[in-house]
Amino acid sequence: MKYFLILLTSLLLFTGCSSKKYFEVEDTVGDYEATTTSLDDDILSFNKDGATLENGEVITKKGVSKIKLPEGFEFINLSKDTYISTNYLGKVLLNNKEFSFKTGVVAATLKDNILALVFMDNSIALYDTKAKKILMKEYYSKSLANDTRIANPYFMGNLILFPTLDGKVIVVNARTNKVIRTIVVDADGKFNNIIFLNVVNDSLIAASSNKVVSVGAGAVNLKKYSIRDIISHNNDIYIATIDGQIIKTDISLNVQNRRKYKYAKIYALAYGDSLYALESQGYLINISNDFNSDKIYDFSFDEEDKVISIGNTFYINNEYFTVK
Repeated sequence: MKYFLILLTSLLLFTGCSSKKYFEVEDTVGDYEATTTSLDDDILSFNKDGATLENGEVITKKGVSKIKLPEGFEFINLSKDTYISTNYLGKVLLNNKEFSFKTGVVAATLKDNILALVFMDNSIALYDTKAKKILMKEYYSKSLANDTRIANPYFMGNLILFPTLDGKVIVVNARTNKVIRTIVVDADGKFNNIIFLNVVNDSLIAASSNKVVSVGAGAVNLKKYSIRDIISHNNDIYIATIDGQIIKTDISLNVQNRRKYKYAKIYALAYGDSLYALESQGYLINISNDFNSDKIYDFSFDEEDKVISIGNTFYINNEYFTVK
């Protein structure tokens, strides 16, 4: 009986592996010609706003910075010229100035002397860095499992938008420090923290790994997608899904165009003069602006490498390149 179970298990494993499907291209246009620049070390951690290298250097929306974070600290966000980092144990650095909190911080944004914070326990707060006091704090349902791409708070005029770990966007009045609205993006399942938060042409766009919402001009639009990556460019939203789709929508999430790449596993999207998608089997997909055509290039990299994209640049483990 024992040998039968071993044989059965082996057969099931073999069947599972042999049935795996991968994105395949019969003919590519050749290698993608790009100037690849080496980083000083491998990527340790990342979010939508940047990354930390193993040696403490950081990548931001401004590019690779030569500043070095102290050991144990990781980059969260860049607010103007202030680098925000944390050790996830309650300490936050604003450049070299240290602040301590009772709970670990996972997201933060600074405007003037006001620091908007999201904590590990899914509480949010406003902290006055000059007076060194909490101005507002609210608690929400604890989230036990999160997508590592945690979005940072967003200052929007007299409003502050807090992305939570349980799939909400909390809108706070910056004058009164009071919560004035709660926008539910994704109330279901695990890994429903907000991974993308931006304001595009006065419309709020927020996404978890399962849903995306647009709030603007008195209308709320919600779409369900299993999201691998999401970016915005000008007034358009681009979504790569788990089933190999790349979708272009307007700010109300109306689908303008889409292309399907069977079995494709998209790691990241970047925008140069047009849209690029990095695919796990060693391909770089370039889609025309009208979505009527594409070019697929050979671009090999290790599937185990950490990959992020910021603007028009892909960062892959210990190197990076900018798309045309």
